Amino acid sequence: MADVTIFHNPNCSTSRHAVETAASLGVDADVVQYLKQPLDEAQLHELIAILDDPVTELVRRDATFKGLALTDDDVATADQVVAALVATPKLMQRPVLVRPGRAIIGRPKDRVPAFLEG
Repeated sequence: MADVTIFHNPNCSTSRHAVETAASLGVDADVVQYLKQPLDEAQLHELIAILDDPVTELVRRDATFKGLALTDDDVATADQVVAALVATPKLMQRPVLVRPGRAIIGRPKDRVPAFLEG
């Protein structure tokens, strides 16, 4: 079993940085391309339960978010975040790094090495 799971989007430079940093540090990482293997409702609730960051930050505020006419009020609670991410996995912030009992959003990039070494 890997030391860390990285929920990754290979099209994202910040996400690629997390995967590269894990490799350079010799951290055994399970890299999950969450757009190909979206998290289900239960997995998202498990992730949120251990997330160090505010739950609302798990949702990207990008063109997709705006195109769906979402507002911050639509993703203010854990249940709302889960519903949004199940419906549109593309909205999930990346990368998300998970260790047993703890998870972070890997933004800014300088958060990643400390978490991986931790």
